Amino acid sequence: MNYKLVLDIVMGSVIPIIILNNLNEQLGTETTYVVAALVPVAWVLVDSLFITKRFNFITSYVGAFAMLRGLLAFWFVDGLQFAFKDSIGFIFTAMVFGGSMVIRRPIIRYFLIQGLGPSSPEQEKSLKVLVRQSRVYRSLFKATKILLMINLVTGVANFLINLQIVVADFGTTMFNQQVAQVNAITHILFTISEFGGIGIVAMFIRRAMFYYLPQEGDKEQSDSDFWDLLQLWKTQKTAADS
Repeated sequence: MNYKLVLDIVMGSVIPIIILNNLNEQLGTETTYVVAALVPVAWVLVDSLFITKRFNFITSYVGAFAMLRGLLAFWFVDGLQFAFKDSIGFIFTAMVFGGSMVIRRPIIRYFLIQGLGPSSPEQEKSLKVLVRQSRVYRSLFKATKILLMINLVTGVANFLINLQIVVADFGTTMFNQQVAQVNAITHILFTISEFGGIGIVAMFIRRAMFYYLPQEGDKEQSDSDFWDLLQLWKTQKTAADS
């Protein structure tokens, strides 16, 4: 079991929903809303600073997203404005992903490099050479585009769901309960769609990378260690270029 994933779900979804539904009388509706909104933000920051302790592109992106959510928690609005507010995170992601495509540096490249976790500068250098190969670059660009489109679709859906369900005035118990209802719906649906999209793009990025990597004797590529194949590819490429 991936306990980190379970913790992410509990801290990001389950606890905020419980707070919104059950602590309005004890804390007051406005305080309850703010506390519920800040729990996921606090968890991301604690995870980055004290648990994961890795400072790179991914943690910077996640940290910036968390800080944005934290600031938005204090924007007390309802109705159309709340639906827009709750969708700003999708706008942020669209700007980052879309901007990376405009400058021809697909953001998935950075997620891929840090996600694979090269253990030495030499491995990182070889990996960066591999991702610059034409097929891999095109797959990364396509992956960024696919995830951008998923983000746009889920962002529009998030806006419409909020507009339909969160109709009570801010500062009321009903408002908090409606926000909890939306969170329960969107966290399940959007998590499934995002994981599905990531799974699809991961497959064709992998296929593009393994197009260049050699085989170790009679072994299937899937039976070999990725870094061993990368080192073998680099050795063969250096010999061919010399």
